[in-house]
Amino acid sequence: MIYRSISAFLFTLILFGSFASPTMAQAQSPDNPLMTLGGQDISIDEFVYLLGKGNNTESNAAGLSREEFDENLDMFINFKLKVLEAEALGLDETDEFKSEFASFKETLKAPFLIKNSLEEGELRKAYSRMQEVIRASHILFRFPPNANADDSLIVLKMALKVKQEIQNGGDLNALAIEYSEDPSAKSNKGDLGYFTALQMVQPFEDAAYTLQTGQVSDPVLTSFGYHIIKVQDRLPNPGQVQVSHILVRVDENDPKSDDLARRKISDIYAEIQKPTTIWEDIVKNYSEDPATSQNGGILPWFTVGNMIPEFEMAAFSLTEIGEVSPPVKTRYGYHILRLEEKKPIDSFEEMEDLIRSRILRDSRSTMIQSQVLAIQKARYGFQENESLVDQLSQQLNNQPKSSFPAKIQALGLGKDLLFTAKGQQYLVEDFVKYLTEDEVSPKTRGGTFDIWYDRYSGSILSDLEEKDLETNNKEYSMLLKEYRDGILLFSLMNDQVWQKGLLDSIGQRNYFDQNKASYQWKNRAHALVVKVLDPSKKDAAKTFLQGKSYSESLVDDFEDQLVNTNPMAYQLRAGLMEIEENEALSQADPTLEFQEITVAETPYLLVIGQKIPSGPKKFDETRGAVIRDYQEYLDSQLIEELKKKYPVKVNNQVKEEAFISLNQ
Repeated sequence: MIYRSISAFLFTLILFGSFASPTMAQAQSPDNPLMTLGGQDISIDEFVYLLGKGNNTESNAAGLSREEFDENLDMFINFKLKVLEAEALGLDETDEFKSEFASFKETLKAPFLIKNSLEEGELRKAYSRMQEVIRASHILFRFPPNANADDSLIVLKMALKVKQEIQNGGDLNALAIEYSEDPSAKSNKGDLGYFTALQMVQPFEDAAYTLQTGQVSDPVLTSFGYHIIKVQDRLPNPGQVQVSHILVRVDENDPKSDDLARRKISDIYAEIQKPTTIWEDIVKNYSEDPATSQNGGILPWFTVGNMIPEFEMAAFSLTEIGEVSPPVKTRYGYHILRLEEKKPIDSFEEMEDLIRSRILRDSRSTMIQSQVLAIQKARYGFQENESLVDQLSQQLNNQPKSSFPAKIQALGLGKDLLFTAKGQQYLVEDFVKYLTEDEVSPKTRGGTFDIWYDRYSGSILSDLEEKDLETNNKEYSMLLKEYRDGILLFSLMNDQVWQKGLLDSIGQRNYFDQNKASYQWKNRAHALVVKVLDPSKKDAAKTFLQGKSYSESLVDDFEDQLVNTNPMAYQLRAGLMEIEENEALSQADPTLEFQEITVAETPYLLVIGQKIPSGPKKFDETRGAVIRDYQEYLDSQLIEELKKKYPVKVNNQVKEEAFISLNQ
């Protein structure tokens, strides 16, 4: 079983942005610390959380060995020592840390907020609805311009009257021609064709998806007016389709155009039935769609609700790839369609971002925010001074924001209670202070005071929710602490280990001088090693190399004359290399200048030149390895210093509880 290093896991987490938040292992004795470092208590929960998060899930079934547990406990101690030192140095007070941590915090808290759970519910509901398509007809009753409450009531009464006619046996489609104020009703008789979720305004969609086939709705209020909706059909979502088409246009201003177009499309359709006909040629010669006539008539992929109903129904009725439809008439003219490809609706994971962007652009976003505020107000005991809010609304709604402070001062309301939340009082003067600090104007229609008051109260409630998360949501508080400590660890290591090891040339040289025995060359040789990938080309290479001595010019000539003309036949390595580290040289006879050997059933050709015995490396020859080792040395020195500065005392009883918890 392999457990990832806690520190390595944190570095990966910070650098690559893994925002997973698995369920935290349940440990006992929350008030009994696992250890103290320099007098500071460290909880068992933090250790179990980090180690449980970094382990290998499959291997965890076999349990955690005592040796692995002790190794990870040591790494955890080193990690916490470095965090303590970073705090002692004030790294958590720097502007850079605060900015980075605030950015992480915004991302980390999102999955835990009320808004996220509500938004997730809307995403899932929309995707669930997308599994079905609905065909509906409607009659629209619009409001007159600048309508008042009386106007709205008149429109509602008309909608109810027409619904009664439908219930008495009236035909909705016929009534749509007579009453509907939808401009398309005259041509489509109110038939909207098939649609799915997120293709209609939300109230219309909600109503349609609650109706059974043949059922008629009560008047449904949307931003367009009142609708009477009848569901004509419900089908499983056919997914996506790609078709190519031929178009013969109809000129609406020419009474003869329709008849000519119909005869022309009939002739084209008859021509297509001939077995020798090539679809692309017919499209190129006869289609009057300039956008597609030169590419075989291919149209982009589309789903239900993206095309005009007649075209869409014809496209989705095709079942076999290459199948051609009879002529179909739309408002553009006559079409012949050919099915190119079909595929089912994408998975939720594939569509999640698209669904979210659509939800955030329509009225659902406002609905979600209203629900969030309602839940927050109930959770945190929000109590509003209604009479004062009404007074301020009347006095300030027609005033610009900049005039609020002076107006409130003139009214003498600064010390008055505006609202309470979670037992804390918020005064009018607190609202004024918020106005002076927030320079971004909300893009919302309505009274000026109402907008800013809602924004202020919403910000207070959001702050309370965030503080509540940090205090009462253990998983979130652990995740937040993990990122905070991880950033501090990174900052300390960067300052005192990585950058120091990289830039301290004197320290590098001193470390090299004290550890020269660790930087030694093995036996080396100047050699050309040719791995023969194409056995039929081996003799040509062998003939070229036999009798020649190693030199750079030999390597160049071999590349020019053989490798460049047969790049897939050979693989080259040339230059000074350690004999033991090369799979072919390590098995060669060093006394022979040219030889052929076989390694793992693959032929190699070798030309061996000057041989150099083992010996010490120069500093410049191994500087990269020295820097790496010097950084590790600095890290070990740092840990030793910190253990002296912050004495470590482990509670063995709680340590045993942690071991048991991780092996459950």
